[in-house]
Amino acid sequence: MILQLLIDSALLGGLYALLALGLVLSFGVTNILNFAHGEAIMLGAYGAFWAFTLWGIDPLLSIPIMLVVGFGAGFVCFRYVIERSLDAPHLNQILLTFGIGLILQNAAVLAWTGDLRSANPSYSMAAINLAEVFIPVGRLLTFTVAAALAAILYMWLTRTEYGRASRAIAQNERAAKLMGIDTRFVYSLVFAISIAVAAATGAALSSITTITPFIGFHLLVKAFAIMVLGGAGSISGAVLGGVLLGLLETTVAYYVPEGSGWAEGVAFVALFLFLLIRPQGLIGTRVHG
Repeated sequence: MILQLLIDSALLGGLYALLALGLVLSFGVTNILNFAHGEAIMLGAYGAFWAFTLWGIDPLLSIPIMLVVGFGAGFVCFRYVIERSLDAPHLNQILLTFGIGLILQNAAVLAWTGDLRSANPSYSMAAINLAEVFIPVGRLLTFTVAAALAAILYMWLTRTEYGRASRAIAQNERAAKLMGIDTRFVYSLVFAISIAVAAATGAALSSITTITPFIGFHLLVKAFAIMVLGGAGSISGAVLGGVLLGLLETTVAYYVPEGSGWAEGVAFVALFLFLLIRPQGLIGTRVHG
């Protein structure tokens, strides 16, 4: 039971880390809380579902497509909508992104109704049995995708010119401007990457969970909880926060009577407690790997 608990926790934690990666990166650099992040994941899931249903493209193979589409959509959205609110109060920014999320949610309802959908590739219900320990193949593949994206983001932040520029802006925007960094372009780039990661997350989720136009808010709450747990602005913090939340939820599901229902409330409890006790999170708030 302990080994199965740890495996299930790790796989769920990888999934949760994937939910928060884009949100953590965007908030850490632009300082804008994107309340439409969940809807970006939802649209990525629908994109992978329709690619699988109409053309037989495996959801995992559609991840590069969702990355490209999400990047383009995020860049355009920031340049023509979000950028206008950079100097506005945070409440205005929150209301703007919340409004974008509502528009995307209702557009999805009009386009695809509220029916439950899910891509069902051959591995979605498969499991590997190792000495009475079961490893769901779908979640294992999602965990692999999460690890790969986290590693790519870490390398981008630490090894590339624009990654280092993003970290400089997060630490001191005024000093970064004096050093000649085009902060508006970097903001656009970072926001586009965050939406690309969100769309890829949706594609990875499409084969292991049901998809509706309303899943965005549920996923957004999980992402916020993970960001608070790990520390807003830390990629490694997002991974750590995701694993911690996955461990907490799995433990509750295993050992608390009717724990599967109670596990859904763990994210709210963890979010509340960390905001009271350690609001800077486990690792901190500065953008880093």
